[in-house]
Amino acid sequence: MTRAPRIAVLVPCYNEAAAISMVIADFRHAMPAAKIYVYDNNSTDDTIEVARRAGAITCREPRQGKGNVVRRMFADIEADVYVLVDGDDTYDASSADKMVELLWSERLDMVNGRRVDNDDALAYRAGHRLGNAALSNTVRMIFGNGLEDLLSGYRVFSRRYVKSFPALASGFEIETELTVHALALRMPMSEVTAPYKHRPEGSVSKLRTYRDGTRILATILWLAKNERPMAMFGIIFGLLAAISIILAVPIFITYAETGLVPRLPTAVAATGAMLLAALSLGVGLILDAVTRARLELRRLHYLNYQAPGDHAVNPIE
Repeated sequence: MTRAPRIAVLVPCYNEAAAISMVIADFRHAMPAAKIYVYDNNSTDDTIEVARRAGAITCREPRQGKGNVVRRMFADIEADVYVLVDGDDTYDASSADKMVELLWSERLDMVNGRRVDNDDALAYRAGHRLGNAALSNTVRMIFGNGLEDLLSGYRVFSRRYVKSFPALASGFEIETELTVHALALRMPMSEVTAPYKHRPEGSVSKLRTYRDGTRILATILWLAKNERPMAMFGIIFGLLAAISIILAVPIFITYAETGLVPRLPTAVAATGAMLLAALSLGVGLILDAVTRARLELRRLHYLNYQAPGDHAVNPIE
């Protein structure tokens, strides 16, 4: 039995009264069959009232931070396909159809909207572009082939992605966690270009470049420890072992020539560094075993849900 997917457009918002009605109107025009949900995150303006008047399904999430809002939306909302987009009217609604069609026809779990700014330097500033590229490359080096636009707020997900996503981040680092979750479970995903435009007048960015960039980098390292512990602690082991060997070689040479160990503090430091290296290796091995077991459970939970586009087998009612 063939049927169209149920589509939910998820719009987390904080003080977006100036833009939210345009976002709702654009997505209603681009995807008339979709349900549009706006979750307000303690706005001090009338974002939720504007969204309600514009016809969106609204709700409030009192815990501050985009990650908290996304977690709540993923838990509350039932659909076959989820379109996640910011409420600042910077993303092109007409790209959503292409992204949903790609996800549904190719049976993917995530399609990322890679931002292109159409020569509008104010929309996607060079500093943000450079930072995004650096963080995206860091994730690619640690976790394997990832996305070119790690920090895009425009994504389409399958139901099995959404319902298997743990959502531990609380703020803007949620985009990093979204990507790493897909990479850790080796989900099928893709990336398409999507026009990116300047915010409308009256809408102000909530991003704090240096603070949020630091938090995102810390999240990458935290996820590396959780998802790739052997690699992370293996690097620490290698560095400490190298320091120990560098310190120990002159001591052994002196001992071989004179039979004495004149630099006792250096010998102690070399021994301590090697002990710490061995400890790091042991910790890495233990955590790697724990991570593999946890990953198997996450994978099994993910497989409890049908693949997108699989509407001929056990369809969701």
